[in-house]
Amino acid sequence: MATSGVIRTGIGGWTFEPWEGSFYPDTLPKKWQLEFASRKLTAIEVNGTYYSSQKPETFAKWAAEVPEDFVFSLKASRFVTNRRVLADAGESMRKFLTQGLTELGTRLGPILWQFAPTKKFDADDFAAFLALLPETQDGLGLRHVVEVRHPSFQVPEFIALLARHNVAVVCADHADYPMLPDVTADFVYCRLQKGSDDVSTCYPEDDLAAWATRLKCYAGGGRPGDLAAIAPERQADAAPRDVFAFFITGGKVNAPAGAQRLQERLAADG
Repeated sequence: MATSGVIRTGIGGWTFEPWEGSFYPDTLPKKWQLEFASRKLTAIEVNGTYYSSQKPETFAKWAAEVPEDFVFSLKASRFVTNRRVLADAGESMRKFLTQGLTELGTRLGPILWQFAPTKKFDADDFAAFLALLPETQDGLGLRHVVEVRHPSFQVPEFIALLARHNVAVVCADHADYPMLPDVTADFVYCRLQKGSDDVSTCYPEDDLAAWATRLKCYAGGGRPGDLAAIAPERQADAAPRDVFAFFITGGKVNAPAGAQRLQERLAADG
């Protein structure tokens, strides 16, 4: 039996002009950027699916260009999450889930449902939303994670609600948004958003070392003691779990270097 889950580090998307000539070789055609990135990283969070739908052939093409063990996380449609009453999101959710994303097959990672910073916690509202999330689509198992960005969600009731549905909550390292480091599902999803373009590895080495330790703790079935839990008395399942860590927004110019350096640290630490 494995004593630790798989830890994947990555970035948001793969098309960004400042990466040309820094992360990507100068002579690399744009059409080969995904293939190149997927050989340097272990996961990519796709932001484009938040704004518009894709064709099944597009998802199939992405899957064909990356290694077997590479994973795409997809940000779910804004038409699902940007609404006052989440119980009314069923049809928009169906459209998102049936657009062909299962063409990714085993390369389909967590689906990220991101909510506006103004969206406040309402237990009944979110219970209705979580009840809509399917466990499978076209026979393929789904993993769901929510990113909430209002401090009203920092309550044990929200953590317990997610745990009942095996839905993860984003552990956001962000200057303004609340951090929720609790384990509520059989995987953990971190978004590291405090990077700097002035730091060659996006995050300073000391911070990368700290996150490497935290990710290993999560993967081994624990919860990092240096991150204050919202529901500290709650005991999550201590089984090994997969962990995802994406360098997003802050320090985007050097995000690929940060993801690679963090992966190197994890490998070196065993």
